[in-house]
Amino acid sequence: MLADIDTWVLDLDNTLYPAGSALAAQLTHGILSTIAEYYGTDVVGARRIQAELVAQYGTSLRGAMVTGRIDPHDFLSFERRIDYSVIDPDPALAVALTALPGRRYVYTNGSEYHAEQALGQLGLSACFDGIFDILAGDLIPKPYPESLDAFLDLFGVEPTRAAMFDDLAVNLELPRARGMATILIDGSGTPYEQLDGRHWRVRDLNAFLRSLQ
Repeated sequence: MLADIDTWVLDLDNTLYPAGSALAAQLTHGILSTIAEYYGTDVVGARRIQAELVAQYGTSLRGAMVTGRIDPHDFLSFERRIDYSVIDPDPALAVALTALPGRRYVYTNGSEYHAEQALGQLGLSACFDGIFDILAGDLIPKPYPESLDAFLDLFGVEPTRAAMFDDLAVNLELPRARGMATILIDGSGTPYEQLDGRHWRVRDLNAFLRSLQ
């Protein structure tokens, strides 16, 4: 499968480590706390505002930048208080990623700092050739075409020879339309299921990667 792929593009959160982890909970808490402070509201209000920002702008940060004046580095400063030790190293995933032929990139709506810390804790730093974060995309997140185009241009990626992994189906719609193979990490069903052509739904990332070898 995917023998023609020479570029592997993986989301970070809920993809390279499981959804529902303690790290994901810390991220959610940090974002809600920042929104609550910035908009002068409580946690309930912050949840409502976050949902509105994500629905309209793709990420809370992008929404906060458009609707008000906030320095993106200030918004993301909560990441410096995260305890990344709550996720464990994944040596099996490191082996599976390293076995993939060609280049490997992390493409995330988070920051490079967050990606570097998480990858380091997972033991995956050496598995990737680069990180494309929300700042590299000029604060325009997935699934917007400007973000994908900036990623493809920066690393010289030919879409028809690339595969993209993400836990959100909406983030895979445009890559699929551009000719990329897509793998939805949704944590349900069988370890992996081919939907059609070069598109899969995957519960177990490790199992899917091993199937490619």
